[in-house]
Amino acid sequence: MSRRARTTVNVDYVDLDSDEDSHGDNEEEWKPPQPKAPVPSASATEKKRSTKGPSKARVPKNKSPKTTTKKTKSWLKQEKLENQVNVQTGNVKTDSIEGEPSFKTKQERISFTIAKSDACAVGGPSCANLTAKKEEEEDDYTFDEPVLKKQKTGLQSSVPSKQSQASMKGEHDMNWDLIEVLSIQTCVERWVCANVVKLLREENTVPFMVRYRKEMINHMDADAVRDVQLVYEELCALVKKTQSVVNTLKKDGVLTAELEKSLKSCRTADELDHVYTPYKKGCKVTKVRKAKALGLEAAATALIEAPHTLDLRKWVKPETEGLSSVEEVSTGVLHILAYTIAKDPETLAYVKTLCENDNVTLHSSVTKTALKEKEQEKSQANDKKNKKQDLDKFHLYFNFTNGVGRVQPHQTLAINRGESLKLLTVKVNIPDRVKNNFTWWCINNRWKPRTFAQEAHRELIKNSVEDSYKRLIVPFLTRMYRTNLTKSAEKESVAMFVRNLRQRLLVCPVRGCVMMGVDPGFRHGCKVAILSPTGQILHTDVVYLHGSRNEREAEKLRYLMTKYSCSRVVIGNGTACRETESFFADLIAKCYFHPLDVSYCIINEAGASIYSVSPEAVKEMPDLDPNLRSAVSIGRRVQDPLAELVKIDPKHIGIGTYQHDVSSTVLKAALDGVVQECVSFVGVDINICSETLMRHVAGLNTARARNIAEWREQNGPFFNREQLKLVKGMGPKSYQQCAGFIRINQSVHSTKDTPPAVPPKPAAKKVKGKSSAVIPTHFNPLDQTCIHPESYDVAQRFLSLIGENASEIGSKHLKQSVNQKVSSSGVDELSKNIGTTPETLRLIIDGLTQPPGFDIRQDFGQEDFKRGIVSIDDLQVGAVLTGRVDNTCLFGAFVDIGVGRSGLIHKSNITLDKLPASQRRRSLALGPGERVEVRVLNVDAQRGRIGLDLIRVLH
Repeated sequence: MSRRARTTVNVDYVDLDSDEDSHGDNEEEWKPPQPKAPVPSASATEKKRSTKGPSKARVPKNKSPKTTTKKTKSWLKQEKLENQVNVQTGNVKTDSIEGEPSFKTKQERISFTIAKSDACAVGGPSCANLTAKKEEEEDDYTFDEPVLKKQKTGLQSSVPSKQSQASMKGEHDMNWDLIEVLSIQTCVERWVCANVVKLLREENTVPFMVRYRKEMINHMDADAVRDVQLVYEELCALVKKTQSVVNTLKKDGVLTAELEKSLKSCRTADELDHVYTPYKKGCKVTKVRKAKALGLEAAATALIEAPHTLDLRKWVKPETEGLSSVEEVSTGVLHILAYTIAKDPETLAYVKTLCENDNVTLHSSVTKTALKEKEQEKSQANDKKNKKQDLDKFHLYFNFTNGVGRVQPHQTLAINRGESLKLLTVKVNIPDRVKNNFTWWCINNRWKPRTFAQEAHRELIKNSVEDSYKRLIVPFLTRMYRTNLTKSAEKESVAMFVRNLRQRLLVCPVRGCVMMGVDPGFRHGCKVAILSPTGQILHTDVVYLHGSRNEREAEKLRYLMTKYSCSRVVIGNGTACRETESFFADLIAKCYFHPLDVSYCIINEAGASIYSVSPEAVKEMPDLDPNLRSAVSIGRRVQDPLAELVKIDPKHIGIGTYQHDVSSTVLKAALDGVVQECVSFVGVDINICSETLMRHVAGLNTARARNIAEWREQNGPFFNREQLKLVKGMGPKSYQQCAGFIRINQSVHSTKDTPPAVPPKPAAKKVKGKSSAVIPTHFNPLDQTCIHPESYDVAQRFLSLIGENASEIGSKHLKQSVNQKVSSSGVDELSKNIGTTPETLRLIIDGLTQPPGFDIRQDFGQEDFKRGIVSIDDLQVGAVLTGRVDNTCLFGAFVDIGVGRSGLIHKSNITLDKLPASQRRRSLALGPGERVEVRVLNVDAQRGRIGLDLIRVLH
């Protein structure tokens, strides 16, 4: 059976053993001499036993073979109790005793095995009438009652029961509560985290939760829900890793009850690694392993617990390497005690606290190798040109020092890149007073001898503490700080990508006019594509505007634009963009296209070349040259940016910075989520949208989008949302997730008052329960709104309450009636009268009052069309200009002010008093497409750099 797609979460585990011998000898595999080996301790004997050759398979005593035909009565009774679920909201009851296939199927569909009582334990509208069949075999498309009927009052009514939260804790068999840890790490209320986890386990998508389950997630936005989802997946990965470690140690025979408790108490990957590292196999033989192999572990324990009984001279064995003298015995005990100190959770917590209260700094400097190469560049400048350019990019970090808490994300990523190129060397500097305070605390508190200790023993403990700090703890702290800085920087970089992509996708489309897309070029000419108002290709051609034939090419352009009444030109910002813009600006200034009022705009063409040779482009435009396909894509990016940009991999759209320095898996998952969010919230007309756009709707995928397109080709347009249930692979869960984001616009049915009956499904389509389903074929006016089908009954009750009908959706008369009723009674009172939640009623009111074909992108700005050109040489310091944000990064925002070069507003010039109140909560508050008023601070024409100051954001 098909498995559900999963998001891969990378969890880094820090290995202390890797740096254990960084200040010692690099020794190969070592064992004590066999003839005169000392009597090993119990732990050494157990370790030696585990390294023997293969032995007979051990069969657990209390487990029966797989061929058992009957179960015991107690097991039957226990399983029956687990499978009987009585929930107030759904009353789900399943009496599967012999392990019905339905339960196995359900467990395979979820990404983490949970107790059967969890399916509906938390409560909510999505889990009533829930069965454990395959999605394709379910024929119950009814949705549940509104959440309010199962709630008491307000937001707290969505809080899951204590029994359901207890089941969440027990399902992963850890010594901590998953919901509690999730709440602490995300700073989100506990009941909200429980609801988000429940919705995720029910396979709800983020757009569906944000729009139709607002009361359960406390009105969080999509980014906040995705943050909770990411942390939840990391915790699940930690649980899986812990279970794997427990199984490994159990198989090796070294697992004890105390060790298992310690493992299951770990809440982070670092804590798990601290506990597990001493038991890892396959590591190089370290100093502590040598000492333990010699049996000195008991001596190290006695040094702390009973030093008055310890006599190191008794451990001396002249014939044994490592025990031949008191000095060697002392060294072995020192290594064991140092290792024990470095692994102690209380000790690590204390040293972390000391570092947090002190000034730990990050320092970077240029490497000696890079300096030598820089000196050689004077005599070999041409050979080292590329290396010199790379080196100059990092001149800010040749002698960089800053506190670890004040290092900016872009600085971290730049330093990491310079280090990977071997141009920079990086250190974490911990003050000496941290070492002094730590040493004093260890000697006089945590690792103080329990009884009287001789001066030699106290000196040995002090040396062990200092060795542990220098050789083990400092490298661990260094890795910890570097890892935390990198993770924080990557998270902020991904968030910047997400914001930029959302702004780019939600640019308002320019509709109702013929467009000319131009992919500029010198030698191979400028590729031209003329597009109809709906994006259909009317004409393609190649013109050579930058040669001796420019007058003849201008005549060709005038003929084409007059023939197709084209007054809008879209120019890509690639090679020859500036020259092509100048050519069109000169013609416009001469009124060359009269009587047409021609204007042009510059558009970001990032990804157009990649798309032109992609399978999607070949399928869509099979007869066109790839260069001409680029011109078509450039023109369509202005007509409908969302529909065109979803065809391109988000990382190729040209947004954000340092995309190659962050995790590609995390970045792709975040960007794909934003694409799904934007496509879903804008909505798609199922009868005219492309298959590529359709696959990004919440609840749909490539296979379902293809099936919908095939159904549309075979049976004609959809007349209502209910017909989606006839599509192959569209089960109740998929239909629930996608139905609210799919539109059936009335224009399709304006000429058909009585649509024909839907023809029967082909013989090859055999899905249980769908053949007998009664699907209406009439048009439902609510299908063109954002109202979900599960709320249609509530919407009809509301319309009856105000004395209106659904045929008047979007009219002024209906809008007035709704506003009067809401102003007189209030949303809360009305929601109680019609039996729903205030959030659902507000969504219904929006759907009823918005005009047909409403597009949320109309509140965003369009591309700016212009008729003249300005050069960077025309700029003067202090000049006030308007522009549009082209891209934002971690250190500022780049603004296109129409001079061929984008100016930079440094983030220090983006202050709260210059921003609207609605944008002050965002980190940089600006995104691509926003119009701003700026002042020129400095101009460096030679380097092509323009410094700007933000005056205000324009609306």
